[in-house]
Amino acid sequence: MNRIILHSDCNCFYASVEALYHPELQGKPFAVGGDPEKRHGIILTKNQLAKDCGVSTGEALWQARRKCPQLTVLPPRFALYMRYSQKIRQIYLEYTDQVEPFGLDEAWLDITGSVLSAEQGIHLANEIRHRVHKELGVTVSVGVSWNKVFAKLGSDYKKPDATTVFLQKNWKDRIWPLSVENLLFVGSATHKKLLQLGVHTIGDLAAMPQKVLQEQLGKSGNTLWEYANGLDTTPVARWSNQTVVKSIGNSTTAPRDLTNEKDVKKTLLILADSVAHRLRKQNFLAKTVCLWVRDTKFNSFTRQHTRQQFTCITREIAEDAFALFHANYHWSHPVRSLGITVSDFAPSSQCVQTNLFHDEVTRERSAKLDATVDDLKKRYGNSCVYPAVLLEDKNLSNFEASNISAVPSSIKTTD
Repeated sequence: MNRIILHSDCNCFYASVEALYHPELQGKPFAVGGDPEKRHGIILTKNQLAKDCGVSTGEALWQARRKCPQLTVLPPRFALYMRYSQKIRQIYLEYTDQVEPFGLDEAWLDITGSVLSAEQGIHLANEIRHRVHKELGVTVSVGVSWNKVFAKLGSDYKKPDATTVFLQKNWKDRIWPLSVENLLFVGSATHKKLLQLGVHTIGDLAAMPQKVLQEQLGKSGNTLWEYANGLDTTPVARWSNQTVVKSIGNSTTAPRDLTNEKDVKKTLLILADSVAHRLRKQNFLAKTVCLWVRDTKFNSFTRQHTRQQFTCITREIAEDAFALFHANYHWSHPVRSLGITVSDFAPSSQCVQTNLFHDEVTRERSAKLDATVDDLKKRYGNSCVYPAVLLEDKNLSNFEASNISAVPSSIKTTD
């Protein structure tokens, strides 16, 4: 028997959870979005009535309100959504230990060992869908297939509260006519390149010579060709393997546009302080620093640097991030948002090779200073100690590191 893979996707997840706590909004269009006063003003998700008015995830609040003047916008409560996400995953784990999350609201399940046939797999998918709705009040759409890519495609195929099945006897007739942008990991840039190659549907992609795709898209060209031909064999990770921390990061949308490098330095210092503090709290050292930048025209990019030495020192992370910014940003527009992520971890207890070309005495002093600041913040709060440079512009630096949102990759819009 082929594998039976499910992909479960919570419908309008943030909005569905909020609806449980706001019965007064029943029958009214509403959305979950950021605070326009703090410039986090985009739609994260919306309910069906708002969608019917043309409101789209990712658009600015002012655009959404122009389409739907009666729209109610609620602030996000990520801790609440995390609790519901954990409850939903506990239901999944009653059926299999191969549960692989894909953001807060999506997960793959390999139920091959729990069923004897594809028909039983479809029955189990419907059972899970009904249980989540009955026990938690949230609807999910489930895709059923023999691989992860088509299971994901199935959960997107029909919404809300539906089960879609793509089995080997019918998948070409149903999947190949679909637009290629529906395929997993075909983003806007890749979609544009594929259109230039004359690839409009998943079937077009499946028929394209692999050599051409590889020349145009690199290694991802081969991967996408395999996906389009139903050849994905990627396993669903076991739940016990999901607890490994692979990166730590924070991002923020600045209270005002950043127009010079001095502004950027201040913001990166706050972000680095947050990231380094979390590193030290979890007893990690990191070797790779990644910078994320978004300008006022919503163009964004990431750059990363691998250090010679592991670190959890705030100053070093801030300096690496700023060096990446200085080398890669050309000020075509002011900066709107910044983020720092660190990865490639080692335990802080490990022996570290000193470097003849670095001032190890200064590094040790910086590490001791960070530890002292951590202790002060633990006792008196995050705002008890500031670098003096941040006092020059309190409007720009008037946010606490502990309140900065997670990096963009870890919090996404939902539908």
